[in-house]
This record gives sequence, structure tokens and C-alpha cells, in this order.
Amino acid sequence: MNWFAVINPVLSPASPQARALSDLFVVTLIVCAVIFSIVTGLIAWCAVRFRKRDKAVEPRQEEGNTKLEVSWTLASVFVLIFLFVLTVQAMRISDPSVEREPDIAVIGHQWWWEVRYAGGTVTANEIHIPTQSDVLVRVDSADVIHSFWAPQLGRKMDAIPGHPNHLWIRILVVAQSPEEFRDWNSQQTPLAKAPVSPAALRGGQVFREKTCIQCHSIRGVNTNIQVGPDLTHFASRQTIGAGVLQNNATNLHRWLTNPQQIKPGCLMPDFHLTDTDVENLTAYLETLK
Repeated sequence: MNWFAVINPVLSPASPQARALSDLFVVTLIVCAVIFSIVTGLIAWCAVRFRKRDKAVEPRQEEGNTKLEVSWTLASVFVLIFLFVLTVQAMRISDPSVEREPDIAVIGHQWWWEVRYAGGTVTANEIHIPTQSDVLVRVDSADVIHSFWAPQLGRKMDAIPGHPNHLWIRILVVAQSPEEFRDWNSQQTPLAKAPVSPAALRGGQVFREKTCIQCHSIRGVNTNIQVGPDLTHFASRQTIGAGVLQNNATNLHRWLTNPQQIKPGCLMPDFHLTDTDVENLTAYLETLK
């Protein structure tokens, strides 16, 4: 595991856009560190060199040093111009012009992300993209202002209702080879498979009879519901609760039992399902691959 990337993903860029921002940050940090060292060193030197040694003697008064003042003023100007040029270059690389339709639409909801692909695939809280490809993402919001940020892939972008923003990424986000991405995308296209096991069949009945079907879409069961994430291929995702938990049967059981305990403030309430309903619903959702 790359622990450096885990601790500070901003300094471990995985795209040209993120690298431009990371390089700007590192150069700015170095420049500031050099200036800090020089200023601190001069203060320490002056404190020692010009300290008052005889209390009876008045310290020598200095009216100014024109050459020195002009020098540090020009040096400051040159540093600012240097950083300004680097900033403009980083802005140009991280925000190139938008000249085509977006490949992916990422829509912020309270509290989850809806992800729609140009080919019609719909998923939630997880983005798959092909590597070595320019991917244009439209960032939008269905309710309030959200912020979308994949630190290793680009800058943070606000999702504002009624005002879509765009960002380019070579971009939890899962970067795959073009072949793997095509395979993943093709697996997201079919309708949900009908459950086979008795527990999954009962879980599908619980999904239809309880409030689940009023908030979540499962293509082949119901459509055009956008209150909660699309669950058509839920079991193929790595996380649940917008990244709060790893997607496995144990965590799914915990989530269905009391989502507010796992993620306080989320819009999914505790429906006080029986243990049997939770087990059957878990079995059903685990079949949605």
C-alpha cells in the first residue's frame, strides 16, 4: 500500500490535472520555506549581532538603507511574478476548455452521489473510468451545494443546483484499462437478475412491499425513482452509504438495521425492520451484481 498517498493524496497525483496542482503547491511551499528560513535567520542574527551590551550607551540609530530596501522589494516582486506564472499554467492545465458533451454526469444528493454515463449506465457513489483517456465530468446538484473532489485526480469542484460545473479527469473512483472499463460498462447495462434462492425471493418481496421501492430504482423492477441511489447492480460496488462502509453482507445488514447509527443525518430512516426482513433484504441486494 502507498501510505504516502493515503496520508496525503494531494501530493500523490494520478492525472495531469492533479499533478499541475500538486507541483504548484510543492513549489509554493518550497519558496515560502526559503523565505521563512531567510527571515528567521536574519532576525536571529540581528538579535545576537546588534544586542545592547552596555546599558549606558544609546544604540546607534539607522535612518534606512535604500539599496537594501530596493533589493528586497524587487526580490518580492520577482517571487510573486514567478508564482503568478506557475499559477496561470496550473489553471490552464487543470481547467481546459469544454468543447464536447460530458462523458459522465455526477449529481450530488443528500447524502450520496448519482453517477450517470453517456451510454445510459447509472450507478451511485463509485465512478469507473478508462485509464489513459480524457474524461469530461459534469458536476451538478439535485438539492443543496455539494463539493466533489478526488484529490489525486483534480481540484475540488462545487456542485451548485441549476449551475453545472465541468472538470476534466483521467480519474472512491476506479481507474481501469479501456478493455476492463468496457467490460464493467457492459455488465452495468442489463436489467437486474431475478432472485433464485428462497431468502432472496422473500427479500425482493420486502423491497417491493416496504418503502424501499419508493426511493430506489432497480431496472427491471421499477424505474425513474431518484430519491436514493440506483440499486440495479448494487452488489458490484465496493462501498455502501456513499463510502462509509465496505460493501459486504455484514455491513449491509448493519446499514439496513439502523442507517442513522452508521451515518447520522442521512435521508434513509430507520424503518425498524425485523431481523428476518433484514436478512432476506440483504440476501436479495447481494444478488444485484
